[in-house]
Amino acid sequence: MYTIALYLYMFAVIVAALFHKKARLMVKGHWNTFRILRERIRPGEKYVWFHAASLGEFEQGRPLIERLRREHPEFKILLTFFSPSGYEVRKHYAGADVVCYLPFDTPGNVHSFLRLARPCMAFFIKYEFWQNYLKACHRRGIPVYSVSSIFRPDQVFFRWYGRGYARVLDCITHFFVQNEASRELLATLGLMNASVVGDTRFDRVIDICRQARHLPLIQQFKGEHVVFVAGSSWPPDEDLIIPYFNSHPELKLIIAPHVIGENHLCEIESKLQRPSLRYSAVTADNVAQADCLIIDCFGLLSSIYRYGEIAYVGGGFGAGIHNVPEAAVYGVPVLIGPNNKDFREAQDLLRAGGCFEVTDKKSFDGTVDRLLTDGAFRRQCGSVGKNYIEQNAGAADAVFRAVDFKI
Repeated sequence: MYTIALYLYMFAVIVAALFHKKARLMVKGHWNTFRILRERIRPGEKYVWFHAASLGEFEQGRPLIERLRREHPEFKILLTFFSPSGYEVRKHYAGADVVCYLPFDTPGNVHSFLRLARPCMAFFIKYEFWQNYLKACHRRGIPVYSVSSIFRPDQVFFRWYGRGYARVLDCITHFFVQNEASRELLATLGLMNASVVGDTRFDRVIDICRQARHLPLIQQFKGEHVVFVAGSSWPPDEDLIIPYFNSHPELKLIIAPHVIGENHLCEIESKLQRPSLRYSAVTADNVAQADCLIIDCFGLLSSIYRYGEIAYVGGGFGAGIHNVPEAAVYGVPVLIGPNNKDFREAQDLLRAGGCFEVTDKKSFDGTVDRLLTDGAFRRQCGSVGKNYIEQNAGAADAVFRAVDFKI
């Protein structure tokens, strides 16, 4: 049943590739994987395989990748992605020796992939549990570690109809989970090979904060103004943010949309009633003319948050919020939309007071009004978030200490 469903999904993606760029990139990338492996995998070398569905999972695995590279240079690193939003951004990542897509989880693809890649161990980040890959690794004696995984009662593994599929979890050598609730859920399936270590994402955002780029043009834009940074925004987020910005001349705005496409950029510009510039067009001579900067390139958002007094992390009116710790690590209070229940760090920060949920214009305006007018409150909320990130770091160290790299 699993494999039949997978073939149906593959067919749907191939059909979608006729009309959608993202699906087209995925299909083309999957076809190229075996060529990349044949050309770049070196016989006789030991490869540690890291798999991340997309960019967010990659950032969670990155502290482990970089520490392994630093402390065990005898290993080569193979990094795979399932989604174009991960691969297309990080296909030239220097921390890995080989970067490619992970082909669909069909028996033929699995056999070819493992025959060419020959990993000596594997790390699957967060939610990735591909049945045929995991069973094949188990048969071949390849240790597989699930890192930063988090489990909830509503997941298929814990439903009566998903108990058959749940057997795939038996193929995991060890689970490094984010919280005690996840460990307890695994125990209900008889899986005792789990350790609560937290989320490696906290280690990553601390590293990013320490290495944050100084951006002179952003600093010049900011000047002495209060800056609102909207990161990974989608149209429903922008429909709250931009009207507020238009009516508050004391506030400057930096907006980094999740989708950087000409249509979306033009849509943002059409909603703005104050002077704006795209970052690609900013110079030292014209930056002072803008009240809003639109970030039309990748790779800057994690450094831009440091220039804000208030941050908004998008996605909460859609599939789910993006990276809240990436903003909170700078001591900035963070606003998010309502679809945040499956994100532990967001839930923790909401309870602690470092993060605020907004559901409509009224709640958004009221929250921003208070943060703007009460500086002491704003700084206190920001400190809560920063302290939370620092207190929850260390998961990467715990994983690294527990895994035996003497293979």
